[in-house]
Amino acid sequence: MEWTIACYSDDVCAWIDALPVGIRAYYARITERMKISGPNLKMPFTRALGNDLFEIRAIGKEGIARIFYCTVVNRKIIMLHGFIKKSQKTPRKELSIARKRMQEVLSHDDPR
Repeated sequence: MEWTIACYSDDVCAWIDALPVGIRAYYARITERMKISGPNLKMPFTRALGNDLFEIRAIGKEGIARIFYCTVVNRKIIMLHGFIKKSQKTPRKELSIARKRMQEVLSHDDPR
């Protein structure tokens, strides 16, 4: 049984669709593998951040993006938030947004 991938909101999907071509292509390759193999592909593709939060590590000639995601019942992966990486460390603000959205998704009976 394959995994399905959804977005937290239309804004998250639009942000992913607006990524530069190289980064978006890398993201597409990773998510295709996730549909078959599951959400935790491990480094260098994905990384577990603890408490059921993960990140996709998308790289392209245009730069680096991080897309946070979590999993819910029925083998569903929810893309929560993303940002273009500009420094070595992940900004707390970006991580905070992802954690808040994950709590919203996990607290609903009918996740998106």
